[in-house]
Amino acid sequence: MTDTALVIGGTRFIGRHTVSELLTAGYEVAMVNRGNHGNPFADDDRVTRVEGDRKNERDLRAAKLSVEPDIVIDCVAYQPADVETATDVFADVDAYVYISSGDSYAIETVPKREGETPLRPCTQEQAVDSGSDTYGNRKAEGDRAVFDAAEEGVNAMAVRPCIVYGPYDYTERLDYWIDRVRSYDRVVVPGDGQNLWHRAYVEDIASALRIVAERGDPGTAYNVGDRRVLTLEETLEAIADAAGTDCEVVRASADALAAGGLEPADFVLYREYPHLLDTCALADLGWESTPVDEAMSRTVTEHRDAERDGGEWDPGRDAEERVLGVKETL
Repeated sequence: MTDTALVIGGTRFIGRHTVSELLTAGYEVAMVNRGNHGNPFADDDRVTRVEGDRKNERDLRAAKLSVEPDIVIDCVAYQPADVETATDVFADVDAYVYISSGDSYAIETVPKREGETPLRPCTQEQAVDSGSDTYGNRKAEGDRAVFDAAEEGVNAMAVRPCIVYGPYDYTERLDYWIDRVRSYDRVVVPGDGQNLWHRAYVEDIASALRIVAERGDPGTAYNVGDRRVLTLEETLEAIADAAGTDCEVVRASADALAAGGLEPADFVLYREYPHLLDTCALADLGWESTPVDEAMSRTVTEHRDAERDGGEWDPGRDAEERVLGVKETL
């Protein structure tokens, strides 16, 4: 008998890839969402869509009765109350998996390990907030809700991705760098280009969610990220290889950037302190990450056909040209 998976969300970035992963693995798949975003599976009769608001407990219970899921993947739980409600509604399913975040970790250490690196605290005010400044706090409190539910017998688990990239990424963070590499012969990177911000290919997150649902231990969180970690400079080189183009990476110190009125933090995916997650626990379940060159090739290919250019992250090419001019005189 075929197992049924219910994806809360399912139409955008991680959710979209998760639905595809589950279909490939042979699940019958249903999604519950409000329909605020385009449905990429609208013409796929293998996917059932149930209209509902994940904030509404009645809607979740109706979806459960309609779908009768064996596993539930929760892609859009952004406040701890969302997790508390979901683990109550789906308390008797074979597995409930919550998408947490590497931002749930409280301290800067290399690497960050599940069950060892402390999680962020979360006040009552933060728990009901929706701003970016409290994102990690709320995700950490969601993790604790998963742990509490597991103590009560719910087969609940969490997956903590680091920063995500891949096809259909509406954040456009990597799109900025892909556009730069494809558009210019010389691209400015802040610092020495060696800053490290661990990333996770979106299809690998989708496979991690499925594998954790099938093989994970209740009350456990699993980090997910590329098994080969790239510096920012190496990332641009991987993009250039995937795009079949040449690109000179120009490293710029804080002083050089200042000539263009810029600072390192103006560049997306720059992080002063390394962010690295230990992914051994997930690998022990049999999970593997996609080779980076393959993942980047798929990402760049989809970018070519998309209308995304990462413009909201653009520090200004004119400013960069001033920095390049300074570098040429040194």
